Amino acid sequence: MVVRNMDESETPEQINIPATRDSKALSSDSSSRKRWLIAFFVLVIAGSVLAFGILSRLQDEAKLRNAVAQTSAPSVSVVVPKRGAPVEELILPGNVQPFISSPIYARTDGYLKKWYFDIGAHVKAGQLLAVISSPEVDQQLAQAKSTLATAQANLELAQITRERYISLFAKHAVPQQDRDNAIGAYNADKATFEADQASVQRYATLVSFENIYAPFDGVITARNTDIGDLINSGSNTAPKTDMFHIAQTDILRVYVNVPEEYSQGVKPGRTETDIVLAEFPGRRFPGKLIRTADAINASTRTLLVEVDVPNPTSTLFTGSYAEVHLKVPSQNPTYIIPSNTLLFRTRNLQVGVVEDGKAVLKNVTPGHDFGNEIEIVAGLNDSDQVIVNPSDSLVNGEAVRVVDAKLPGDNPQ
Repeated sequence: MVVRNMDESETPEQINIPATRDSKALSSDSSSRKRWLIAFFVLVIAGSVLAFGILSRLQDEAKLRNAVAQTSAPSVSVVVPKRGAPVEELILPGNVQPFISSPIYARTDGYLKKWYFDIGAHVKAGQLLAVISSPEVDQQLAQAKSTLATAQANLELAQITRERYISLFAKHAVPQQDRDNAIGAYNADKATFEADQASVQRYATLVSFENIYAPFDGVITARNTDIGDLINSGSNTAPKTDMFHIAQTDILRVYVNVPEEYSQGVKPGRTETDIVLAEFPGRRFPGKLIRTADAINASTRTLLVEVDVPNPTSTLFTGSYAEVHLKVPSQNPTYIIPSNTLLFRTRNLQVGVVEDGKAVLKNVTPGHDFGNEIEIVAGLNDSDQVIVNPSDSLVNGEAVRVVDAKLPGDNPQ
């Protein structure tokens, strides 16, 4: 817009003519801008509508693809494996045996003259159990004593003769040959005396065997003879006579065969042990693991261990069957999963787990079978989501849809 001062020679009409032309130009420019703005807004609105329509279609297609994917992917339920206990109670069969058990045999032949204790009797070490009548042995002892007395008399005479000849030879009264004969006769009689003395001791020992004594404190568990029975010491071809059985029961031994997989966790003096017997329901008897064989039996693949159980009141009977409860610490972390999660394939035992919406098959190593649940000793971890009741056609990498999950911390229904 041009502004100028009006000259005196110019009329007002002449002055207003350029101003009118500028107003028309301004009005034309404003109308043009409005048309462009309207067109721009129309384009923006049209573009927005078009973009919205395209976006809505893309979203609908994505939803459709998800729906199709969810419809085609199998639905699965999953559980998270539970940690096994750090100490496992191992229950194994065992046989209760006496700490010491011994049959009592006779060491001399004869007839049973008297017995003093029957089955169930508690005896002390050195207590007389029975007496055997053996007249032949008694006569042999008497004869051996008589022979010994003769040998002793001959030895005394030979000693006197030897001393006399030695004295005479020193005085040159007898030849050397006589002295040597006297010395030789003495030595021979001395050897005979010692042999007869040993024979007397032998028969005296046999006579002492006529009395049967208890070798240790214990209880008589069997009496196999009676008065008048012929007792054979086994000195000939006839079998020996098993007269009594005696057992020491104040401490009992229980032998247990522990499976090889638990052998490293069983330590003498450190493994807590109890035994349970059917005749004492609800009662446990504490024991102590004393020793192990330190070798695996090649036939049974087990480790033999000994558990000692105190029995001061003779409450427990030897020969009983017992369940031995061993608390064995777990060597590696274990997991417990339902039995219906397992896949029995031709090569390995497997389970299916869900990772990023896909099924992954894992090889697992089973432990104990608890019926509805099973222990897994290798192949799982805490975060695995294990598929319940997996299909036999489940393959590795297959897309799955989780519809039910039992996770740690869920309240039991």
